[in-house]
Amino acid sequence: MSEIFDVINIFLLILAVGIFIALRNVLGRRTGNERPPFDPYSATRDEAPQDQPAAGDNVITLPRGDDAPVAASADNRIEEKREHIDAVAAEGTALNEALRSILSADRAFDPKDFVKGAVGAYEMIVAAFAEGDRRSLKQLLSRDVYDGFVGAIADRESRKETLETTFVGLDKAEIVEAALRDGTAQVTVRFKSQLISVTRDSEGRIIDGDPNKLEDVTDIWTFAREVASRDPNWKLVATETAE
Repeated sequence: MSEIFDVINIFLLILAVGIFIALRNVLGRRTGNERPPFDPYSATRDEAPQDQPAAGDNVITLPRGDDAPVAASADNRIEEKREHIDAVAAEGTALNEALRSILSADRAFDPKDFVKGAVGAYEMIVAAFAEGDRRSLKQLLSRDVYDGFVGAIADRESRKETLETTFVGLDKAEIVEAALRDGTAQVTVRFKSQLISVTRDSEGRIIDGDPNKLEDVTDIWTFAREVASRDPNWKLVATETAE
């Protein structure tokens, strides 16, 4: 009887060894070079994703906006800005040379973009003055111009008058003068706009203007900015109304 069990035990041992060898051939052996088990959270802690540059690499942010094509080099942009200057003022004129000198000192300057910004500032300043919005004016005006605007607002308020201004449209905005003096760029823009302006007294009666009449207004405003300043914003430094 024991002989039968010995034969069975030997058979089972041979079978176990065979299974072990087969599994080893199929699964292979660890060599120390295997990739560690995947941790779905480890990439956010220890590894930079493959489609992102690792820490310390140079990261290039693509330019944004229609005025800065992705494929355009810095040199191409400068040449494009010179073309915009030539479109504003003919080559060889004092205005063209002044704008080119501003571009040389401030490579971010583009007369085309400047005019767009000046138009936006013009509309905001006209509206803020009518509403007596000192906070908005302070961000857009130089100290001297701000004091003048605020003085006019205070005078109006002392008489309990209100100014209603409706900006109807802008016929034209063009650069007419420019200069670079002592590190400060100055650009003068002539605005031709249509407004409806009405002044009312404390009782709401009209004392100036006509709510049904469009007024053609020509304003000549000068904006300035220190080219070495980190602040990219221009401020209104002088105003003039053409007759």
